[in-house]
Amino acid sequence: MFCRNHRSRVTVARCSALEMEIRRGRFRRSVFIDTPQDTDIQKRIDHEVRMREGAVKLLGACTQKEQALEAAKNLLICNNRIMTYMSELQHRKEEQVLQHSTRRPYDGGGIDDRVPCKGKLSISDLRIPLMWKDSEYFKNKGELHRCAVFCALQLRGEVNDTEMVFVDRTSTDICFENAIVFSDVDPGFKLQLQLYSCAVDDDFSLSGTPRKLSTKLSSSLGRSSGRRVRAVLDGSPVSNGGGSPVLLPAPSIPGPKFQLLADTQLTLAHIQDGFRTHDLTINSTDESSCWLPLYGSVCCRLTAQPDCMSKEMMSGVLRILGREQQSLQSVFCVLRGCHLLCYQHSGETDTLTEPTLTISVNKETRIRASEREGPWHSLSITNCYGCEEVTHTLRAENHEEQRRWMQAFCQHFYDMSMFVARRGHTAQHSSQGPHGTAQLAGAHTAQHSSQGPHGTS
Repeated sequence: MFCRNHRSRVTVARCSALEMEIRRGRFRRSVFIDTPQDTDIQKRIDHEVRMREGAVKLLGACTQKEQALEAAKNLLICNNRIMTYMSELQHRKEEQVLQHSTRRPYDGGGIDDRVPCKGKLSISDLRIPLMWKDSEYFKNKGELHRCAVFCALQLRGEVNDTEMVFVDRTSTDICFENAIVFSDVDPGFKLQLQLYSCAVDDDFSLSGTPRKLSTKLSSSLGRSSGRRVRAVLDGSPVSNGGGSPVLLPAPSIPGPKFQLLADTQLTLAHIQDGFRTHDLTINSTDESSCWLPLYGSVCCRLTAQPDCMSKEMMSGVLRILGREQQSLQSVFCVLRGCHLLCYQHSGETDTLTEPTLTISVNKETRIRASEREGPWHSLSITNCYGCEEVTHTLRAENHEEQRRWMQAFCQHFYDMSMFVARRGHTAQHSSQGPHGTAQLAGAHTAQHSSQGPHGTS
């Protein structure tokens, strides 16, 4: 629907930086061919548009309040996802412009050209404390004022939501039990957490949806799916500045209407051990029917794990020098997490076979490469155990293989440092090894130097 019969079609937002560059003649619209990732986003937009159409119809057909609340929640999330996907698609196109205009000759891949690995982000055990007044909590014996609440969590091009729970003055906390996991997360992530509420005792006017509303999507003007989506979202209320997610259902659609109660933004700096408290920005007043006496904080478990801790980052055959410094044994080495795992054969990595040797790779590790012109092409890995230093010497087949391993170690230390150095702690799901960051100060020159350790802790 979005890219039907138009393989190279791109969506350009009005007045965006990309549209301005195209108008100036610096770029042609036709040069921006959709990548597989762009096509995937377009399919997701198509899916959410269809889901939104179904939610509108369902909302008009609901006769029970709980059904209507669930439909209204789904409608809001669908619109948030549509806007998020369109923003992500636009962001990708503008990145193409930036890369095209700032492209520079290849300089050999220095330290500044390194890109950290992705990771996983998990948020769980969400608790939002309430602060009822004594007169409301203890003395009020009248009818309970109930609200339906849920959280929406947005991380760049992905939107997830919690289950919907009901809260009244007998509740001391708003609790969401389910854990939400985001994949392919950059260390510079910004997780937006938004709390929505709707008063259950409000009159929702649960009558049938007008026919023109239920068919609004299919009758939108224009063949472009981007125009269709914008037509669908026309008239939807947008909070301050138009950059925030659309808060739907729109006033023209009958049924419950969720309002934004509070929000916060979480980054890598907020990741700490265990259950932590973070500040909330409250966006409602007690005059609103969906108001709840928020304490102004949210408690949760926020953990991140870089992919380098769970995935194989480098593997290959090396020869390890024995303690007698004379015998050499060929081993198949795998760099994963905080260890260099050495197996007798490559086939053992896919089984439960214990490695022949495990070498720690952590913030105290020092790695040194032999001379570039030397005959051995060796790597020395030194770790401290108490007052004792232990060095393992491994030899590669040739200089190119030695260089590849040194680059892999440099990148591995860089990946771990990017997820830890900003005051956070990575969540280690393995029971093995120290939990720390290792960083090579001379990552670019470490490949060809023979003097001194290249690792700094």
